[in-house]
Amino acid sequence: MENKIKVVVWNEFRHERHNEKIKKIYPDGMHSVIAKHLNSQKDIVASCATLDEPEHGLTQDVIEQTDVLIWWGHGAHHEVKDEIVARVHKRVLEGMGIICLHSAHFSKIFKALMGTSCVLNWRDGGKERIWTIEPSHPIAQGLPPYFELPETEMYGERFDIPAPEKLIFISWYPGGEVFRSGCVWERGHGRIFYFSPGHETFPIYYDANVLRVITNAVRWCAPRIIKAQECKNVPPIEK
Repeated sequence: MENKIKVVVWNEFRHERHNEKIKKIYPDGMHSVIAKHLNSQKDIVASCATLDEPEHGLTQDVIEQTDVLIWWGHGAHHEVKDEIVARVHKRVLEGMGIICLHSAHFSKIFKALMGTSCVLNWRDGGKERIWTIEPSHPIAQGLPPYFELPETEMYGERFDIPAPEKLIFISWYPGGEVFRSGCVWERGHGRIFYFSPGHETFPIYYDANVLRVITNAVRWCAPRIIKAQECKNVPPIEK
């Protein structure tokens, strides 16, 4: 346990309880599907938290023990308490990684980290082709040059975000739209990854490539800890 990356998958968990179509796809919530996959990895241990829990499941103790927080939000961004956003923001600056998925682009925490409106263009359904444009990046490890989702929600430019420090994926749609769908930044000591696929009415979080992206991102976003033994052979600085 000590050597594993500790992940919390956060989700509003509203659609899956109140929409029958979505409930059939994710009977235990999108967060549970993601967490189950992460828990199948030898180096990761994942738990879940949801909006309607006390303190949204993100108590001070939980956040202090979290290496990477995964965030999915959509219809209840305004219900997330500002003090919880501030708590998460502080931990990211201290080194906790955060992965914001799909409509979490408009979450309070993502907007706070970006400092922009984070608005984008969107429309219903259609195929999405996701191009891997930085294949050497750790988040793209094991991904093909592109992969497709047969049904998704279109997210299109312009996406009002700061220029990504690395743009790893670009999405294309049959309507001709393109979107910066996989972006990374650093804020303080923390790493941030935004990944756009994940509309709730489609089984996107069962897709093997999407799960690989999220798993790779967890490993990349995890805090970088320099252990004493890694520095023991470094020569002293000469005066």
